[in-house]
Amino acid sequence: MTRQELHAQRLLKEAEDRVLFNQTRRHFLKESAMGLGALAFGSLFGCKTEKTKQLSAAIDPANPLLPKSPPFPGKAKSVIFLHMAGAPSQFETFDFKPELSKLDGQDCPPSFLEGKQFAFITGVPKMLGPQAKFAQYGQSGAWVSESLPHLSTVVDEISFLKAVTTDQFNHAPAQLLLHTGSARLGRPSIGSWATYGLGTENQNLPGFVVLTSGGSFPDAGKSVWGSGFLPSVYQGVQCRSEGDPVLFINDPEGMSRDLRKASIDAINDANRQEYETYRDPEILSRISQYEMAYRMQITAPEVMNINDEPQYIHDMYGTKPGKESFANNVLLARKLVEKGVRFVQLFDWGWDAHGNAASNALNVGMLNKYRSVDKPVTALLLDLKQRGLLDETLVVWAGEFGRTPMMENRNGVQNPYKGRDHHTEAFTIWMAGGGIKRGVTYGETDEIGYTAVSGKVDAFDIQATILNQLGFNHEEFTFPFQGRPFRLTDVAGKVIHDIIA
Repeated sequence: MTRQELHAQRLLKEAEDRVLFNQTRRHFLKESAMGLGALAFGSLFGCKTEKTKQLSAAIDPANPLLPKSPPFPGKAKSVIFLHMAGAPSQFETFDFKPELSKLDGQDCPPSFLEGKQFAFITGVPKMLGPQAKFAQYGQSGAWVSESLPHLSTVVDEISFLKAVTTDQFNHAPAQLLLHTGSARLGRPSIGSWATYGLGTENQNLPGFVVLTSGGSFPDAGKSVWGSGFLPSVYQGVQCRSEGDPVLFINDPEGMSRDLRKASIDAINDANRQEYETYRDPEILSRISQYEMAYRMQITAPEVMNINDEPQYIHDMYGTKPGKESFANNVLLARKLVEKGVRFVQLFDWGWDAHGNAASNALNVGMLNKYRSVDKPVTALLLDLKQRGLLDETLVVWAGEFGRTPMMENRNGVQNPYKGRDHHTEAFTIWMAGGGIKRGVTYGETDEIGYTAVSGKVDAFDIQATILNQLGFNHEEFTFPFQGRPFRLTDVAGKVIHDIIA
């Protein structure tokens, strides 16, 4: 018997011993005390709705990611969510405000500051005009800045939401709110909700994949793709665009494919015995994840390899195989949804345009950020369309909040670099594909882009609309937790019907 086989046997024996030991004290405490409490709360609150019961019944505990049908026909089968972490400025991208140019350099009116919260504005800041030229494009006549020359060619595929608001002015809470429906930790992300409700069409890949670029995680960390109180099998799986797609995906030296399978079978036999004892759904998630990891060893390296894409695709996206970049991640997102992955989340860090250095000044460093996303995002829309995938793939482009029309002003001192502070009252998000109207602009801000004047929407409305396109009523799509049914949109949200085809 080889050393690896002996090790596998030892793991199995330790797991069996642990199960036998746990049948005494832990079994009594959990099954008796906590079981009575669960019965009491369940009968008291009646937390499972009929819709929740139907969904729970449709989920196979042994195969929780099997594809499922939504309550009503959804126009989108998958979602690609492009998050510019740090929040791009709407004034240098999509919200053209010529009146703001006239106010450039003037003192900000006190009425704009009274009773408002800002991250880095004290004293009297100066107004800051747009740092890019704008023009109208396409049959829709959408305004786009010169910073995004490629995207301006596909505006007739896009619905722009110009009056998005939030109540969070710090990055981490605002990111959490946008993705989990709560500014606090502990709620499932929208990608987790989507895979919980729909499963995934490819059983050899995760249903929810996360790709990051820009050199850092978003401020809220991995919580923005966490599963919260949903079973952990639904959390996002972070993959890499450089090197192995997942760490330790290759077997160590001396470990054959058959031996790896035998080890996993031994571990999961022990897990099944533990599940029979405790009936904890997390044990089933653990079993499923072990088996998914085994299948991913074959499938993931092939899907996550962009080297075999034709040269015209690399030219189209601006990709550089072997390098970690936003462009590479965008191409991977297309490959993943093409292979049946349900939800792909891209985070690109570095959009915090404070202007505290030339690297993030609006008229210097931020231009490089715009260039880094302009070509690949445009290529994504065109590529999905030419493959017949855009109609069933919802693409969302967003930051967590907007930027102020006045210049940042720390401790009463004007910064020599041009930068804008965090702004909660108005910013732009856009959607395309997945049953969304083409060439639409919804919502409007005032003449200087300070506040929404029509078509005001928030994070809950964005979430409700995404779920609607996937085939869910956001008010009925719930999960029982702590004695009551929870939903992504909490107690708010409305579907933005004006942008739905």
